[in-house]
Amino acid sequence: MARPTPVRQSKAPYESYPLGEVLRRTAARLPNKTAIIDGGRRYTYRELDAYSDRFAAALARLGVAKGDRVGILSPNCAEFEIAFFGIVRVGAVATTINSGYREREIAHQLNDSGAQVLIVHETLLPLVESARSDARELKRVVVIKDGSDQADSFWGLMEHAPATPPSVGIDPHNDLAVLPYSSGTTGLSKGVMLSHFNLGSNVQQFLARPGEAAKTEENDVILVHLPLFHIYGMTLLMTASISAGATQVMMGRFDMGLMLTLMSEHSVTMLYTVPPVGLGFTQFPGVSDHDLSSIRLGFFGAAPLSSELQGRIQSVMGFPIVQGYGLTEASPVTNSDFVEPGLARSGSVGPGLPDTEEKVVDLDKGTAEVPAGEAGELLVRGPQVMKGYYNNAEATSETLKADGWLRTGDIVRMDEDRYVWILDRKKELIKYKGFQVPPAELEGLLLEHPAIADAAVIGKADVEAGEIPKAFVVRKAGAEISAEDVMSFVAGKIATFKHVREVEFVDSIPKNPSGKILRRVLIEEERAKANV
Repeated sequence: MARPTPVRQSKAPYESYPLGEVLRRTAARLPNKTAIIDGGRRYTYRELDAYSDRFAAALARLGVAKGDRVGILSPNCAEFEIAFFGIVRVGAVATTINSGYREREIAHQLNDSGAQVLIVHETLLPLVESARSDARELKRVVVIKDGSDQADSFWGLMEHAPATPPSVGIDPHNDLAVLPYSSGTTGLSKGVMLSHFNLGSNVQQFLARPGEAAKTEENDVILVHLPLFHIYGMTLLMTASISAGATQVMMGRFDMGLMLTLMSEHSVTMLYTVPPVGLGFTQFPGVSDHDLSSIRLGFFGAAPLSSELQGRIQSVMGFPIVQGYGLTEASPVTNSDFVEPGLARSGSVGPGLPDTEEKVVDLDKGTAEVPAGEAGELLVRGPQVMKGYYNNAEATSETLKADGWLRTGDIVRMDEDRYVWILDRKKELIKYKGFQVPPAELEGLLLEHPAIADAAVIGKADVEAGEIPKAFVVRKAGAEISAEDVMSFVAGKIATFKHVREVEFVDSIPKNPSGKILRRVLIEEERAKANV
């Protein structure tokens, strides 16, 4: 019988409030505390709150009303957060757009969401101008220009707007706050409908865990290097930090040297990041040149992290590493491991958060629960689970069951104490002669080789086997390793049906901004080669 994990006690009932109240409450409690450091700019909580109110008023003057969609296309910056809270305070829905998207993808999200207004950073404006002819509903573009007071610019609109936005009645349980788009593994992305209550309760679930160190606290300084348009950044780096009263340090573009410098200069205390960044730490020669003694904890999510790599990162960085798990459709956090001795389990994403029910079901029909320790698909249920996919009833019915269970599409194993280990994505399993081969397992194994910097594995069509595991491998600088060496290394460690049958050396592995390997890109490229 599925049940909330006994490790964490229930926090129900959850307080229900409009998401904009998260910032307002902290501004009332800590008005003069620094909320954001963005290069040479600093904003207190009082200022962040006031600017968000003024931007909400500016949107209302543009005709934005409750329920309207407003897009944000920007790298991490203070304006992103001001815009975000301004949007939700006017009762509109923020649809955050991947800043790495090209014209076709931008137009798709604008059209699919029905966004009529877009907030765009000036560095990305050329893309929007190219996409605009295909964005049917878009009526207004507001440009973030540093220091600009032009009447139609981001700061110019606020300068001429009232200090107080109009009063808007919001039903936290039923009104949407955000419409992020899930990356998925195939096809165009889908809008995930998340209510004010979904996001607010998830922040409460994450922060309201008495005695646990693996969460943001008031005295923390958080480096915001993961994209705010992604649900990980949106909830854990932005909203949870604001709720706790922590200070955020903005990082607009990723650079390992810059990241280490910012962590050292601003005495960052807790690092939220992803496995590819952690892997980079183990390979970057300048880590030891930076003072990271202020960091008390590293929290990793968005992609599987093997026990071996978790330990290696911890050894290099000198602070504890824990894992968490979630997905856009769950606002996103469902699981978090402990850092406390006796509770932490290496390689695990931990048990469910308070009031998060979880069960593991068979991979064939997805109906029968499997015994502890056996692999199956993870299903979750809780207050953070989405309302559904926007304008996509078919996808909603496939993913969200009538009784509230969310099919994650992730293959996991759960032990007797309900700790979870992520094994792979269900849709990306390789079928070799009828056997199921998880690509992530092979990728983790490949990364243990001293000459391999990065790797990805896909299923390649094969007449005899159906599919064979093919590895794409990035050599470490100066390393010499052959395809035969790679295959021999893997063959010595796992069952025969999981052996890598083909190797291609590449310069880099395609990944999305949250660190997930884009296997579908490699699969499509492989299919294109076969059709030549």
